[in-house]
Amino acid sequence: MSTSGIKIGTKRMNKQTLVVGDADSIVARANPNDLKHQEAKKITDRLSDLEAQLIYPVTAVVEAVTFIQRALNSGATAYGTAVEFIESGQVAEVDEEIYSRAVNDFFDASVSKQDTLFDCIVAAVAKKYGAEAIFSFDKFYQKHGFKLASEL
Repeated sequence: MSTSGIKIGTKRMNKQTLVVGDADSIVARANPNDLKHQEAKKITDRLSDLEAQLIYPVTAVVEAVTFIQRALNSGATAYGTAVEFIESGQVAEVDEEIYSRAVNDFFDASVSKQDTLFDCIVAAVAKKYGAEAIFSFDKFYQKHGFKLASEL
């Protein structure tokens, strides 16, 4: 799968393997006290070894930064995380097409309260760009036929 020519944020992707990240992976990487922190670090190292392109919908970044700021009460970590995504070029825009795909393809009235519209947007970005996997610890994605980054 070639992702050459897909514009994400301000940088062009030239890597073979595309992985879309969810907010839980951002929080796990940013918070050393998170139960998934070590696993997130191992997955990040593996993705680096694979030279995978890792992108996050802007909504996942906002969700993670808000959680870090509010629930973890760490304004400095929240700010640092937000700035990191500006500098990394790993942010995918969420436009009307992605939002529509999220609602129509993944979100419905019977969806679990754990499976949020934020998750549906991650899935829609992964579907649009043909991602090989999703960097998350959430089983929602496997239910919809996606591979998790831990499986790469």
